[in-house]
Amino acid sequence: MLAGTPIGDIADAPPRLAEELAGADVIAAEDTRRLRRLTQALGVQPSGRVVSYFEGNEAARTPELVEALVEGSRVLLVTDAGMPSVSDPGYRLVAAAVEKDIRVTAVPGPSAVLTALALSGLPVDRFCFEGFLPRKAGERLSRLRDVAGERRTLVYFEAPHRLDDTLAAMAEVFGAERRAAVCRELTKTYEEVKRGSLGELASWAAEGVRGEITVVVEGAPEKTEELDADELVRRVRVREEAGERRKEAIAAVAVEAGVPKRVVFDAVVAAKSSAG
Repeated sequence: MLAGTPIGDIADAPPRLAEELAGADVIAAEDTRRLRRLTQALGVQPSGRVVSYFEGNEAARTPELVEALVEGSRVLLVTDAGMPSVSDPGYRLVAAAVEKDIRVTAVPGPSAVLTALALSGLPVDRFCFEGFLPRKAGERLSRLRDVAGERRTLVYFEAPHRLDDTLAAMAEVFGAERRAAVCRELTKTYEEVKRGSLGELASWAAEGVRGEITVVVEGAPEKTEELDADELVRRVRVREEAGERRKEAIAAVAVEAGVPKRVVFDAVVAAKSSAG
């Protein structure tokens, strides 16, 4: 069984979580120390065996937990906050249990993804959860370019010390005017939701931001017209004349036109060659 845990306020824990923690034969916890604090806060004394289950030992420990399930044990998986397997350990165990035709269920709980989405002020009817972006700048830009034309609202997790770089990369790829919301410390004492354009948010984050972060980004605008190469080049020039760097201008026009960045780049290069 997967059990969602509070993302901040312990009062958000569902009553069923305490019941399952008390009755499980095995509790697999991402951090056993945080599990101990959780059970103490809930006034629960686990009767089962507690084992660690985190990124470093997930692959090795999964067979052991599946064996316990096959033998009839009630195994409960909890992570530090939110729902297991959503950017947290859990997927391997669920997949292995399903392969053995073992019933898997869940105790629903708080979700940073849905909470941030609901608070963002952006469209919530269709969305994509993208998890954490790569740490390396080149890989991060590549991942963002893959979804530059995505019409659905995008949701990301990010570490506070990388937030400014991530927002700057998003502004470069998606366009500085794309709306977004940075949701910080959700359900905690210092909860904050900062809304604005990606350009504005990147400038704000450059001063430093603390806490656990969820970023919600508006989807790409609907493609309303087919733009020929000359028009793409013209739009890039207008942005350059306004002070944007060519790289940023090309990325922004690509998003506006709903075409790959390479199409705009090639049009600009061709125009320069013909002019020279």
